[in-house]
Amino acid sequence: MTAADVPSTPYVKPPVAAGAPSILTVKDLKVWYPIHAGLFLRHVGDVKAVDGVSFAVREGETLGVVGESGCGKTTVGKAILRLVPITSGQVLFRRKDGVEVDLAPLSRAEMRPHRAEVQMIYQDPYSSLNPRWTVGDIVAEPLLVAQPDLPVKDREARVAWLLEKVGLTGEQAYRYPHEFSGGQRQRIGIARALSTSPRLLIADEPVSALDVSIQAQVLNLLQDLQEEFGLTYVFIAHDLSVVEHISHRIAVMYLGHVVEMAPAQDVYHRPLHPYSRALLSAVPLPDPALERAERTQLRGEIPSPMRKPSGCPFRTRCPRAEEACASYVPKLEEVAPGRLLACPVVARDGG
Repeated sequence: MTAADVPSTPYVKPPVAAGAPSILTVKDLKVWYPIHAGLFLRHVGDVKAVDGVSFAVREGETLGVVGESGCGKTTVGKAILRLVPITSGQVLFRRKDGVEVDLAPLSRAEMRPHRAEVQMIYQDPYSSLNPRWTVGDIVAEPLLVAQPDLPVKDREARVAWLLEKVGLTGEQAYRYPHEFSGGQRQRIGIARALSTSPRLLIADEPVSALDVSIQAQVLNLLQDLQEEFGLTYVFIAHDLSVVEHISHRIAVMYLGHVVEMAPAQDVYHRPLHPYSRALLSAVPLPDPALERAERTQLRGEIPSPMRKPSGCPFRTRCPRAEEACASYVPKLEEVAPGRLLACPVVARDGG
């Protein structure tokens, strides 16, 4: 999706209430996958997929998370839902009753009571739906887990209501996934995520597998549902124009780290970090007659998370790298109201 595919009338994002409490707070999150090799399978290293990520999401807000493939953004989403093991850090979730719970140390059994309030929309609408189940069974499955005593008639009525909310019909509950298009399947996935009345949705590239003409429809649906139900989103994607359209704030990730976080308009129109500028300069322009600002060229390839460079993870590709960048990992610090940056060089030089 490009800027040309966004509806001509700009979408007015639901405002986040001033002083709204954080529904999700992630502190120094690390997800490392151990590497074993040799005859005795000794521990020889780690794949540092997520390496010290911190952020907070306020109730009713959409936080966009962007970056190249392999930067760790999907792993962050899965770690919040405890779908991957967490090496260290905290994932603080504020429940409906106002109690804040750290999800990081919970076992699968301890996590179950909280799953109704935190759900996920998966990237691939083709592989995320069981082909042997009807659509009604797929949407009703979370309800069976969260409310096993709910009468069958009430469950069927809720499934039909959810399907209508996402632009389908109740009669389609008796059909199978292969009878639907990709966009319709993603709507089914959204209905399934909404079945337990969650407050927080992790959307993992929910439109990247869809045709461009369908992407805007699904984005508009997500925005309408957010306004109607007061949902909070963590919206993961690699396309900055899509994320800018739907998000209140954007976090830019590189090699397991957040390198910049700011309001969506600031990141999209006035990026500070050299990596954010490179990402933005790669967004295609809809009109070939328009002149683009000078493109930011990155040298080399993204390093492996198994063998990260010392100091700043971006320094080997950064056009503004200095010798001191190899000696320490820069912290994400506030350089202006609401703007966080992990680059002391840019902060020192003023952009």
